[in-house]
Amino acid sequence: MFNLFNPKTTVLAHCDLPCGVYDPAQAKIEAQSVKACMEKYNASSDTDFKSRAVAIKEQRSHLVKEHLWVLWTDYFKPPHFEKYPQLHELFNEATKLAGAAGTKGTNDVSVAESLLSKIDQIGEIFWETKKA
Repeated sequence: MFNLFNPKTTVLAHCDLPCGVYDPAQAKIEAQSVKACMEKYNASSDTDFKSRAVAIKEQRSHLVKEHLWVLWTDYFKPPHFEKYPQLHELFNEATKLAGAAGTKGTNDVSVAESLLSKIDQIGEIFWETKKA
């Protein structure tokens, strides 16, 4: 009777939450928020508003890095890096653009635009891998 509930096959799996759902759009949305904070910061003369804009920009920059890291470390596998050898460099550049030497450390909108461009390049490769 107890054998009825014992599994005949044991299966091991790794699961991120939400399971298997990856999309560079998450990083892009946060990067668009970073850019918008920079634009609003640059357009304002209110010091309190500018302080809030910087704080939000830095939080969103960190979220960009986290979303990119998940793609880099969890979604992309060795065959992807073999087929797209520029991927490691793209991720390295993008995460640096979202870090202290990038959008966290400046209010220069062109840095945010560079970050968005890198995310778009990663996104193109991502969607190519989904076709296979």
